[in-house]
Amino acid sequence: MTSCAGQNENNASQLNFIPEQTKIHADSISLKAETLPEFRVDVHDKDYQGNQISGVVRTVFQDSKGNFWFGTQNGLGRKDKNGLVYFDIKNRTGQGVTVHVILEDKDGAIWIGYGGGIAKYDGTYFTNYHEKDILTTGGLWSMLMDSKGTLWVGTTHGVFTFDGKAFTPFEIPEGKVNPNFGVSTSKMIHAITEDSKGHMWFATNGGAYRFDGNTLTNISAKDQSLSNFVNRIIERADGTYWISTVNGLFLYDGTTFKSITEKLLGKDEGVGCIFEDKTGTIWFIAYKRDIYNYNGKTFQKIEAKIKASDYTVLPFEVNQDQQKQEGNFSPFPFQIYQDRQQRLWFVGFKGAYRFENNAFVNVTRNGPW
Repeated sequence: MTSCAGQNENNASQLNFIPEQTKIHADSISLKAETLPEFRVDVHDKDYQGNQISGVVRTVFQDSKGNFWFGTQNGLGRKDKNGLVYFDIKNRTGQGVTVHVILEDKDGAIWIGYGGGIAKYDGTYFTNYHEKDILTTGGLWSMLMDSKGTLWVGTTHGVFTFDGKAFTPFEIPEGKVNPNFGVSTSKMIHAITEDSKGHMWFATNGGAYRFDGNTLTNISAKDQSLSNFVNRIIERADGTYWISTVNGLFLYDGTTFKSITEKLLGKDEGVGCIFEDKTGTIWFIAYKRDIYNYNGKTFQKIEAKIKASDYTVLPFEVNQDQQKQEGNFSPFPFQIYQDRQQRLWFVGFKGAYRFENNAFVNVTRNGPW
């Protein structure tokens, strides 16, 4: 375990980055879903793919008003009582964006993190923040608003805090480039989490780091079995931490590590996103796209079945022979999320799905909502 004390003092001497700001009325970039062509996994695909919300959905978020927001490779979508609309957000060079993170602050403003910038939506206007050196195209991967109202931004260039005026670097030691990932840098920040004590956690290519307000500590250095390529960190309701890595899923009790998935997956299969639902069940995605849950005693592999009776339009993987029966499919979730109705969402490559009555329901532009 390694520590770096005096983190605040070190950062105080760092150069701040002042972003360009543009403000635009939401109505001027709002497009109704029914007026748009079908969004596909790849723009070169010609086959009908089921009128998905997007071919790739990076994140889903339900705000305090009950509206659903979708971050996709086709930009930002919102489903409210009036229907589904897309907001045509552009980066600093005028190109469309992929949205990775959506969150809401204590004042009800929606913050959107995308490849190339950040946007704040106040209910009427979008304020876009662009910075050419740190918010590069494809550069933002994680973002969190902490309990004090500080916005933390994780990029391919490291961590920054944002106060609405400037980005301030928060120094974390460099890791290594993961050669097996399409996008990877030595300063990559995959996820940012705040625990119940107000400590910040960072999932990096150099390990799992914890910042207690004064000291930055590399938790991974304590146990060599825990890979330095860390994907996600969550704190469970019982106060333990669960860390997903390229070597699997680990439990950290504050002192020691325990591999949760070694017997289930072996040592060579990694785990991506992880989530604890309101019942205390852990859900996670293995690298082979298999979906599992864990109730504290046993693992359950979730069979990827989609209910034909619930199709609004068929997912593109389901052929004509499967239209009247349950069909197999293989989504690749980037996020697991539980909405205010306690429904579990799995969004990622091939669209958005909800897990209901032991089967997946494909949520397309037409619903079901």
